[in-house]
Amino acid sequence: MPVLRRLLLLTPALTLAARHALAQGGTHDHAAATPAAASQGRAKAPRDAYVYIGWPQDGQVINGTRFKVWFGTRNFGVAPAGVATPNTGHHHLLVDTPMPPLDQPIPNDRNHLHFGLGQTETMLELPPGTHTLQLVMGDADHVPHDPPVTSRRITIQVRPGRAVPPPPPAPPQ
Repeated sequence: MPVLRRLLLLTPALTLAARHALAQGGTHDHAAATPAAASQGRAKAPRDAYVYIGWPQDGQVINGTRFKVWFGTRNFGVAPAGVATPNTGHHHLLVDTPMPPLDQPIPNDRNHLHFGLGQTETMLELPPGTHTLQLVMGDADHVPHDPPVTSRRITIQVRPGRAVPPPPPAPPQ
């Protein structure tokens, strides 16, 4: 294959990869929010779509400050940030913070964790104490859907000590 043709074929993939790397902030694994989304309106979600935190569970006492959190969805798909496919989005984990405005991109900071690659689990490190966790799905531009796809807000207790591995995810039903 001629070099020019190979470059022409690779250009869209390289452009997408470069844009994604810029959105990632280099090595950070959570995508950055894009303010352009607010002017485009909110993506629609099925009324029966929901997202949940599979582990830890509400009221869980966690021994160790670093632990796995895994997420699930029902009647809704997971797609990376920047991918505008109907009835899909990506997870945002809210840590010790209320739900952000639903008509704006979800902030990207230590209390609003973005999983723009379509991740469904993470290792979270929190100091000992009581913490709240909640998920909200964001569209391709990190804006919550209409209606919003959110989990219940759970409360966990983190204790110093050795972490105990979570149970494996339940098989899909």
